[in-house]
Amino acid sequence: MEQDDRAAGDGSRTSGGDYASRLQRLELSRWKRLLDVQRPYRWNLRRLQLGRVLDVGCGIGRNLVNLDGNGVGVDHNAEAIAVARRRGLTAYTTAEFHASPDAAPAGYDAMILAHVMEHVDADVAEGILTEYLPYLRPGGRVVFITPQEAGYATDATHVRFVDLGELRRHAEAVELQVVKAYSFPFPRLLGKLFRYNEFVLVAQRA
Repeated sequence: MEQDDRAAGDGSRTSGGDYASRLQRLELSRWKRLLDVQRPYRWNLRRLQLGRVLDVGCGIGRNLVNLDGNGVGVDHNAEAIAVARRRGLTAYTTAEFHASPDAAPAGYDAMILAHVMEHVDADVAEGILTEYLPYLRPGGRVVFITPQEAGYATDATHVRFVDLGELRRHAEAVELQVVKAYSFPFPRLLGKLFRYNEFVLVAQRA
């Protein structure tokens, strides 16, 4: 049992083709496109005025699309990266990124980790932060986004509940200064009912 738990917390459960297909079904379904359900989330990202973004754990590129492609995506799921590229986005697998021309130290104004932290154990999460923070310029910001209770319960690949307190702990562990933390799009009270309510924490690199 302990061995299975460790495997679940290393992110491997989101690395296969099945997970990439699930992301496509969820994001690209006809009704979601017709209703433009991404509008408030797109507005939330754009109002932060992030500049050039490194989207770590980008999946099939939802946040990069919301930012009009102003950035680069990285993900360990090769099939998800293939989808992102077909959408016209600049995206790399984790194996490709560090040797790519887009892996410039201090080359990004912001870094996004959206729906990443809840998929991995705490030590793995901090390892990811440590690996990619050198690509963030001094004074650059890191945006963390995680699901609240209703959303957390919808995905069997989630391994731990990461609220604003835990996000703050992660930020401070890698010497980031928390700038703001909030519930979006609705107040925290609705997090147990509305599956798309999220924790958002913005932190800044010294």
